Amino acid sequence: MRAVVQRVKYASVSIGGELINRIEKGFMVLLGVRDDDTEKHAQAIAKKIAGLRIFDDPDDKMNLSLSDVGGDILLISQFTLHADCKKGYRPSFIRAARPEKANPLYEYTASLLREALGSDERVKTGVFGGDMQVELLNDGPVTIILDTDDLTVK
Repeated sequence: MRAVVQRVKYASVSIGGELINRIEKGFMVLLGVRDDDTEKHAQAIAKKIAGLRIFDDPDDKMNLSLSDVGGDILLISQFTLHADCKKGYRPSFIRAARPEKANPLYEYTASLLREALGSDERVKTGVFGGDMQVELLNDGPVTIILDTDDLTVK
């Protein structure tokens, strides 16, 4: 699994001009599921996202987590995070999981994040496979890339 985590002042997702979800302060997370990912990968990446300490404390040090600041998450499925651009100019998505595998793992990750933050209301999602428009105000900017290849997956 791969996630791009952006610290935001706000983020929203729309489809065809209709607002689907919006958060204020928190993380806008793009999540890509790979063909060989499992629930263990979802557990590892959700734990890391929920625990990331990338909000400033009173001493202006990145030391506070979402829970510390009462932030929310907007989680968006993003299969293009697994694009292979090694050859030519047209990306290959052969390593991205097919929807029948990716969607359950995306939904499972959302449920793990809701559990970690202690509230269903604090984790919003887009529409899996939808033609979404995402708007955000990156705070910092702070952008962190997580990959389960680099995390301990138990």
